[in-house]
This record gives sequence, structure tokens and C-alpha cells, in this order.
Amino acid sequence: MQLFIGGACAGKRDAVAERFLKANWWRLNTGKPFSDSQRALVADTPLVITGVLEWLGAALERDDTDALRQQWQSDMAALCQHAEELNAPLIIIATEVGRGIVPMQPEQRRLRDLNGWFVQDATTQAEHVWYVRHGLVMGVK
Repeated sequence: MQLFIGGACAGKRDAVAERFLKANWWRLNTGKPFSDSQRALVADTPLVITGVLEWLGAALERDDTDALRQQWQSDMAALCQHAEELNAPLIIIATEVGRGIVPMQPEQRRLRDLNGWFVQDATTQAEHVWYVRHGLVMGVK
């Protein structure tokens, strides 16, 4: 798996589109499990997953952060394994939201926490991590 992370409008989508010309793109559905992404896997075809921040935003109502995190960790590991079996490169695009003013609203702070944990878990699973800023792509793992 590869993870592309950077701020809003940093050039993540363009960087991925340039590298994976014939990829299928899958937007996470709010309120649906991460495991639904497996439906979009096609043998020998890269799969790009987007919409992480919005997907996490739908989980703000849940109080069981540990269970939520364990579920996406498990789903991500299964997705990576299935993608490998199908020789389908897996790419996740995530938005960096931890470099700014800390919001006053508790739900916005929690969203940043969830996003940070998700990105940490994705980084653990990823073979390569790319940080994108101003259209420049830097390999960080």
C-alpha cells in the first residue's frame, strides 16, 4: 500500500493520477465500513481510496474510539492482503489537518485526533508514504 498525505489542495490527487494512470478511484462512503472498499478491487488494477476525512467525520457520533480504530486497522490489513493477492496496488489519499490552529469545537478536535490515528495506522501498513506540499512529492517512508 502507498499513502499520499498533504494539506487541502496540495496536489495529492494530481500526484497519484500521474503515477497510476489506469487506477480505479473509490471514495469512502460515510456511514459505511472501510471494508466496503474491497468491492472496488480489480486484479492487476491500482485502487485509489479517497474521502478519508469525510468518512471519519461521519464517525464523530461514536464514543467507542478504541473499537472504531481496531475495526479500521483490521479492515485495512484485510484490504492490503486482498489487494496483494490480486496484484492490485492500493493507494490511500489522506488530508493532513494537524498543522494549524487547534479548533475550539470539541468535535473538530476529535476529528483531527481520529484523522491522526488513521494516518498513523495507514503509515504502519504502507510500504511507501509520500508527503505532498505545493505539488512537490517527498518520500517519507
